[in-house]
Amino acid sequence: MSFAIIQAKKSLIFEDVPVGAVIVDDNGYIIAKGYNQIQKKQNPLMHAELIAIQKALKKSKYLNNFTLYVTLEPCPMCAGAIILSRIGKVVYGASDPKAGAVDSLFNLLNDKRLNHRCKVISGILAEESSNLLKSFFHKLRLSKKRNES
Repeated sequence: MSFAIIQAKKSLIFEDVPVGAVIVDDNGYIIAKGYNQIQKKQNPLMHAELIAIQKALKKSKYLNNFTLYVTLEPCPMCAGAIILSRIGKVVYGASDPKAGAVDSLFNLLNDKRLNHRCKVISGILAEESSNLLKSFFHKLRLSKKRNES
């Protein structure tokens, strides 16, 4: 998860929400990395998870034996990509009460109506992941107040 946090900090360079993701194989080797690039690419689909998944899929058609580490609970779009790519395990840091599709709002990754389910571990380095997000949004609000004055 520490490597996902390093990726999340890269998002800050482009004033993107700091979310990072890494995908690891069974031997513990990182095979793909991603960080939010929504502002950088001017594309709302450029979530950290999707970037990492796209890179990992170049190495394997399905990702059953891989683990996705992500600093924030995946949204519905990312949860859908996790299901379709058949990731075996998801480990995330901070919960997302406004858009979380793993535990908070929905439980897509373990919905028995879908054709794939994966193991989920939550709360790993949650405080560090959450503090990174809180700091980002605090600075954003301060900047908006200054611009309104």
